[in-house]
Amino acid sequence: MSHLLRPLLVAAAAGAVVLATGTSAQAAATTPVAVWEMNEAAGARTMVDSSGHGLNGTIGTEVMTGQVVDGATAYRFERLKPNTPPAHPEHLITVPDNVNLDPGTRDFAVTVRIRTTANFGNIIQKGQSGAKGGYFKFQNPNGIVQCLFRGSTGSIAVGSGTPVNDGLWHTVRCERTSTGVTMTVDGELRGRRNGPTGSISNTWPLSIGGKVKCDQIEVTCDYYAGLIDRIQIEAG
Repeated sequence: MSHLLRPLLVAAAAGAVVLATGTSAQAAATTPVAVWEMNEAAGARTMVDSSGHGLNGTIGTEVMTGQVVDGATAYRFERLKPNTPPAHPEHLITVPDNVNLDPGTRDFAVTVRIRTTANFGNIIQKGQSGAKGGYFKFQNPNGIVQCLFRGSTGSIAVGSGTPVNDGLWHTVRCERTSTGVTMTVDGELRGRRNGPTGSISNTWPLSIGGKVKCDQIEVTCDYYAGLIDRIQIEAG
């Protein structure tokens, strides 16, 4: 298993505080940057941004669009065996690099609606470990969704605490502010870790469903398995 699939919480900033569940987080990032409804028909190869900013994505040929499940039209990502060559770039959706997709120093939030029974995989990310300018990502080790923001002054990760890979729809939101990172699941506060992360800005495309630079030998691709119904990115 890739070392990147180990829980990221151990890498969170020193002095961080995790709050108990049961309280909604106060949103600071509220202006939509990109909204991908992911409701295109079967066979679609363009993921349309409905925010009006034109940040459309290219859908890989292994991604199944137009999947109707429990009232939602979504994309399905089939399970690929972990750490097994070759790489499958067709498993990904990619959105070209755009400054609006970089947090920079802004308040920045990413919300995903997912349904999975898998216990691994990267859901969405812009950049990877070692990327110049930092990066952010959501991942799903052991069914516990985690988000990580790594910038010029620090790295902070928060997690859902309990697994969400129960085969039901869940909405996960992570928000990065100047003072920390907060996660909610289905509107319920699951965790907050305090501390600065600084500026996050890179030249990588945004990828959904795994990594763009990987070979399944030296660098695992950490492909997501399950459904994604919607993704929204907001900034302050």
